[in-house]
Amino acid sequence: MKRRQFVRKASIAAAGGALVTGCSSGESEGGAAAVQTRPRINWRLTSSFPRSLDTIYGAAEVMAKRVGELTDGRFNIRVFPGGELVPATQVLETVQKGTVQMGHTASYYFTGLNPALAFDCTVPFGMNARQFSAWMTYGDGLDLTRGLFADFNILNLQGGNTGVQMGGWFRHEVNSLSDFRGLKMRIPGFGGEVMAELGVNVQMLPGAEIYPALERGVIDAAEWSGPYDDEKLGFFQIASNYYYPGWWEPGPGLSFYINKDEWEKLPSDYQAALEAASSEANLGMMSNYDAKNPPALARLLDEENVQLRPFSDDVLRRAQEITKDILEGAASGDAQYRAVFQNYDAWRKASNRWLNTAENTFATFAFNSGG
Repeated sequence: MKRRQFVRKASIAAAGGALVTGCSSGESEGGAAAVQTRPRINWRLTSSFPRSLDTIYGAAEVMAKRVGELTDGRFNIRVFPGGELVPATQVLETVQKGTVQMGHTASYYFTGLNPALAFDCTVPFGMNARQFSAWMTYGDGLDLTRGLFADFNILNLQGGNTGVQMGGWFRHEVNSLSDFRGLKMRIPGFGGEVMAELGVNVQMLPGAEIYPALERGVIDAAEWSGPYDDEKLGFFQIASNYYYPGWWEPGPGLSFYINKDEWEKLPSDYQAALEAASSEANLGMMSNYDAKNPPALARLLDEENVQLRPFSDDVLRRAQEITKDILEGAASGDAQYRAVFQNYDAWRKASNRWLNTAENTFATFAFNSGG
């Protein structure tokens, strides 16, 4: 284990002990009396996600509730859904300015500010959720992405993962590369760049605006996440062709953004509580989706007129070629981007070799054996 990880975990454990006894750093042990000497702090968090998506939006609520419990109700974080305080796509700049102390979002929404921010979330044909978590926690991912966010006066913590996503909902079948030309599709981030190269007219819309755009014919296709969220958003009522896999989001990590000035004002035990609560929310989201997606997919297939369709190998191969060109082109012209990409890619390749040896071999047989 790296020294910084050991120190960080040790500090969290120590702070957790202080929280239990009611003492913070520098205070004498005095039970309830010591608790009263600790400050009462109220923060606001703005999410990029609508309240109706209880799993992805809910991760921020899980984190906030746990922070309150760990600090005996003295550090309170109020969570606001996307659009209530600021638009979903303005979370970063709102936290940067200190208008709110925290945000919960997907960093690929902000690649226009710095393309390397995609590595704090996901890139097409990149790491899956397990690989990404390992890189962020035990590799150099957290240090490298924090270097990117330093330019925005933000400290980032992991805030969940959906796992590999579905490829989206299409009004009409897309069986070949030619079928993508002129298609109007809602798809954000790096995946949108690749789709644009395939000839797609890319639209960037927050979750709450996708259904009406699809209903009015403003877009022909849309992607969001996976069966559970997609069912809630009702896309199947308009577009019945459900494609897979979501090659542009193989393991998208969400992030909690914290204004660094506000972070530095926190007592050390409150910082530790926030880190611990964020870690709990981060791990919980993936398990929550793994529990909810299977029955949701079954409902869509058994009770609705939904047709599962795989992307063709030609589409996947061409999309992968475009992805490689974009990554290498961006790395050649930007030293900061290159440093993050090379580290990310080396971790991905080493991890792929291991997971393909045991994990993929097992899954390929077991998932298709009917057992």
